[in-house]
Amino acid sequence: MAPRVSDHQSPLPVSEATGLALPPSSQAEDLRPRWTVLDSLLCGAFAGAIAKTVIAPLDRTKIIFQVSTNRFSAKEAFRLIYCSYMKDGLLSLWRGNSATMMRVMPYAAIQFCSHDQYKKLLGGYYGYQGKALPPFQRFLAGSLAGTTASMLTYPLDMVRARMAVTAREMYSNIMHVFVRISQEEGVRTLYRGFTPTIMGVIPYAGITFFTYETLKKLHAEKTKRPQPYPLERLAFGACAGLIGQSASYPLDVVRRRMQTAGVTGWSYGTILGTMREIVAQEGVVRGLYKGLSMNWIKGPIAVGISLSTFDITHSLLLKLHQMGYFAH
Repeated sequence: MAPRVSDHQSPLPVSEATGLALPPSSQAEDLRPRWTVLDSLLCGAFAGAIAKTVIAPLDRTKIIFQVSTNRFSAKEAFRLIYCSYMKDGLLSLWRGNSATMMRVMPYAAIQFCSHDQYKKLLGGYYGYQGKALPPFQRFLAGSLAGTTASMLTYPLDMVRARMAVTAREMYSNIMHVFVRISQEEGVRTLYRGFTPTIMGVIPYAGITFFTYETLKKLHAEKTKRPQPYPLERLAFGACAGLIGQSASYPLDVVRRRMQTAGVTGWSYGTILGTMREIVAQEGVVRGLYKGLSMNWIKGPIAVGISLSTFDITHSLLLKLHQMGYFAH
């Protein structure tokens, strides 16, 4: 007679929608309402923090070029990084990263958590509960998640952009940025560039999540493995980031110009007006797509790390809950 497998040794069932190991159904019913949302928030915050810290020097360099009329090239970008290091030290390459963390942790937490919730809502509404969503619904869930996160954290993105392009003497810390902008330019300035941000995040987040979820779905169908290996997750995330950021990049340039207008001496009023001015002075490719080649380096790295880190930590926490390491 075959030996009986104990309950704690039995394999975990797998979610078709996410490819993650889930607790047995009886325990899932008890756990899901109490900790799934918090679990997603924590995993999202951790994933965003790790990804942004890794590529912070490249991100800062990209922003500096985006808000200036200087021509971008890989040589000039790395010269800027080297000069910043020689003048102000290694930590200067991470200037503004504290503001980035204040923004990206809640942003990523809200984005990943809301993405999970939107997938459940859309799955239930369209009759795909517990199954992979169709293409349009996958795109819609990602777009809604990105829009939700952007709306709730936008002022922190403004502060981060200001700190990235100014000297330490102008803004000493995050609160100093908020106070000076509010006093000298008005509270509404904290939302300058909000419209192009939302217009950009809809295709960016939608395409990014759609691509990642689609690649995981195709991988599971082809290999019969419900969970990709970590390097496969990283590759899927990199592809998703490359496609998503390329599609929405011009609006990212417009957003940065509008956010930093108060400290760069430029005056940008509307999205179309900003685009026309950039194109007139710098051209389409050298203006609206300035720094895109650097984004092709840092973007896939950041998105790949973020998406794969979220999936891995989410799966790990689910297993720890299943094993009884946390109080339910």
